[in-house]
Amino acid sequence: MLSREESKALRKEFWISFGKSFPRKWVLYNTKIKDFSFKFDFTTKKALVTLDIEDSNLENRIKYYEKLESLKAVLKENYLPNIIYEDIYFLENGKEISRIYIEKDGVSIHNKNTWQETMVFLNDTMIKFEEFYYEFEDFIKA
Repeated sequence: MLSREESKALRKEFWISFGKSFPRKWVLYNTKIKDFSFKFDFTTKKALVTLDIEDSNLENRIKYYEKLESLKAVLKENYLPNIIYEDIYFLENGKEISRIYIEKDGVSIHNKNTWQETMVFLNDTMIKFEEFYYEFEDFIKA
């Protein structure tokens, strides 16, 4: 079992290594839509690439989620076949959001032997998510 400090150091090392291995500006951290963002996460159990709709205005959150849901077949068929849609998703802090995501199980940020496959997963998934978003950005923002 790692101490909190050791875990924090490993996380920092992973993200620095990821940035060096895949030096790319991930422009979709800022979609120009309030509370609508793409994120990476890597835990001791899995890696995730998510599109989170966190708008506290439920009507706005539903509007964006429904637009993305209408594109679900396109996203699955042409970009990310294993994508998961959840209109109600609770974060660890209890906040309710809508989330569209893809995950990779069997990897751990504490296991350096899984880092390379996780980096490839994060990179490839985000590229496909970006391609999808740019293709349908006007529709989503409208």
